[in-house]
Amino acid sequence: MSLPEPPSRTALVRRARRINRELAVLYPDAHTELNFTTPLELLVATILSAQTTDKRVNLVTPVLFARYQTAADYAAAEREDVEKIIQSTGFFRAKTASLIALGQALCDRYGGEVPPRLKDLVTLPGVGRKTANVVLGNAFGIPGITVDTHFGRLARRFGWTSQDDPDKVEAEVGALFPRSDWTMLSHRVIWHGRRVCHSRRPACGACGVARLCPSFGIGPVDEKEARKLVKEGPFS
Repeated sequence: MSLPEPPSRTALVRRARRINRELAVLYPDAHTELNFTTPLELLVATILSAQTTDKRVNLVTPVLFARYQTAADYAAAEREDVEKIIQSTGFFRAKTASLIALGQALCDRYGGEVPPRLKDLVTLPGVGRKTANVVLGNAFGIPGITVDTHFGRLARRFGWTSQDDPDKVEAEVGALFPRSDWTMLSHRVIWHGRRVCHSRRPACGACGVARLCPSFGIGPVDEKEARKLVKEGPFS
């Protein structure tokens, strides 16, 4: 039995953009679920979010942000003090080392300010493209695609990419959408991944974009059964 022909490039782009429009209707208030008020706070919160939940990060950052308000504060921080505050986020020793080194790098290279450029952000300790794009899109209004585990999973299920490498996923998905859509696209896809399109048992029968999804059926298709799998936000 021969496999079906993959969609043409034009058909792929049209379907991808339609999914984005449908997600915009489903999640009109989509946004980052990390709490922050400054670019530095968002940068720190995103570093802390590795291997834990935004909800957990939001529980520790009020204390952290009250004590450390500038890059210089982090640069001069006592390791034990930071570790005690962020311990519940996991990998707290490595994260503490990153935050202190981050403060030093910002002071040494950028006058204590978070630079609004991807090429600069990715040179900072603890900062990769995912973290950089979170900061660019949400603190500076500069479009970026955030490829976390949810985004990568859904991008593959939607047929937008077959790649596993986050940088390649970012490039291939970015080519399907106008640059101005990238940040909000990231939020919508991540929200959908957290709430409906789960890793193990996606709620296919309760999915608002099911008719557009080439992976429909990998989870329960009965609506009543699928509804039980839907998780309600917010996750912050």
